[in-house]
Amino acid sequence: MRTKYAVEDMTIHRIVEQEYGFTPIREFLPSLTPELLEQNRSWLEPKALDPATGHVIFCFQSYVVRTPHHTVLVDACIGNDKNHPHRPAWHRKSDPSWMSALAAAGIGVEDIDYVMCTHLHGDHVGWNTRLENGRWVPTFPNARYLFSKKEYEYWDRVHREKPIAAMEDSVLPIIDAKKAKLVTSDHEVDDHVRLLPTPGHTPDHFAVGIGRKGEAAVFTGDLIHSPLQARHPELFTRADTDAERAIDTRRAFLERYCETETLFCTMHFPSPSVGYLKRWGDGFRCDYLG
Repeated sequence: MRTKYAVEDMTIHRIVEQEYGFTPIREFLPSLTPELLEQNRSWLEPKALDPATGHVIFCFQSYVVRTPHHTVLVDACIGNDKNHPHRPAWHRKSDPSWMSALAAAGIGVEDIDYVMCTHLHGDHVGWNTRLENGRWVPTFPNARYLFSKKEYEYWDRVHREKPIAAMEDSVLPIIDAKKAKLVTSDHEVDDHVRLLPTPGHTPDHFAVGIGRKGEAAVFTGDLIHSPLQARHPELFTRADTDAERAIDTRRAFLERYCETETLFCTMHFPSPSVGYLKRWGDGFRCDYLG
């Protein structure tokens, strides 16, 4: 399985933690009708849809980008020892898969200069912290963690009303350690790395663009989850805070990068997850790189 890509003067590594049939596809995509699912079943199965269970197959992964200036982690995946009682595959797990993939890419936790969390859901912030002597401490000791200020403030308010485990164990310890940098969702790190506002899935979700023009490669975060949403951008997810806005954001993003030389790096598409966007009728498809 390919996990390394070169664009311009940068190298991209996929850091895979898990890949499996996550949840029934029609529960995850509430507007997906049985008829539309049947029309697409032949190309979805078996890579993107488990034919035995009807579960949508997700890859849970991060990306590490080495630029001439910095080493950047885009999203921090699930993590170990985290509380996810409704997600048995995530709940208090203690496996070495993510850290082993990081090491296999020749990267240590001390090498990371920036951690960019596209949003603050639990499967994108987990490795922000690790459990040490009963305390949550930053996993990447030399890194600045970039959170959208608007996104952080939204989830902080929600957390104060009804506690969220991911805020408690993976976000607030970064704030307390003074490792966080609260930014706008169009923040530019340098001439190679910039954030791209893509709200809808969450209030101030951002994607990440890299390259001197910001278009050598893009990292989608959760503005899209499944290849079926590329074919049919109007399909929203049960996790979207603003479904209508998420649909508009997704279609605009796909239009922007369709038929271009921008490498399209998805967070949850099944392996190999990375390719180039092409038009497919009224929708889009990702032509994967092997």
